Amino acid sequence: MTKTPLIERLNWRYATKKMDPAKPVSEDKVAQIVEAIQLAPTSSGTQPFELFVITNPETRAEIRKVAWDQTPITDGSHLLVFAAWDNYTAERIDAVTDQLKAERGDLPLLTAYYDNLKNTYLPRDASVNHDHAARQAYIALGLAMAAAAELEVDATPMEGFDPDKVDEILGLKDKGLRSVVIMPLGHREEGADWLLPMPKMRKPLEKLVTRLD
Repeated sequence: MTKTPLIERLNWRYATKKMDPAKPVSEDKVAQIVEAIQLAPTSSGTQPFELFVITNPETRAEIRKVAWDQTPITDGSHLLVFAAWDNYTAERIDAVTDQLKAERGDLPLLTAYYDNLKNTYLPRDASVNHDHAARQAYIALGLAMAAAAELEVDATPMEGFDPDKVDEILGLKDKGLRSVVIMPLGHREEGADWLLPMPKMRKPLEKLVTRLD
């Protein structure tokens, strides 16, 4: 079976452990990765997260201190921080509705749909809503990794950090946000990364996939 260019690039990508500080990612490529994040699907089109693109060396150094001292955070040229809403609110859902009306017109049942969404979401515990919002951010993370691979940009998703400390560094609490995953962007340093020569390890398809025909 002939592999598509996307599959070839996904086989090329890996969780880069050593990025080359002398090889920054071009802003054009970063912009395309960010656009992929913007285009990611989310539940009811709410996009319940924000993205922080950090190039400031001091800020990335502070985050590295609370992220298990992982070197790609500072050796890469850009750090993406996905920060999910801490809760769904009427104001946040109304903002989605207002944008839809402005861009698509006041379609039949539009207001009723989002009123029902508020009736469903708003009574729930904030932690339930934050977890739901975080899952939407992870959908965007997946598209970001695929876009980066297609552009031959190394991207290493990380959960190994102290979210409360990152929230404090970036002032996220005041924005009603909580960091859920971070991802440095850079270029691998050939010959310096112990993981690069290793074969990619994944479950065989027969153990991963169950087909119900």
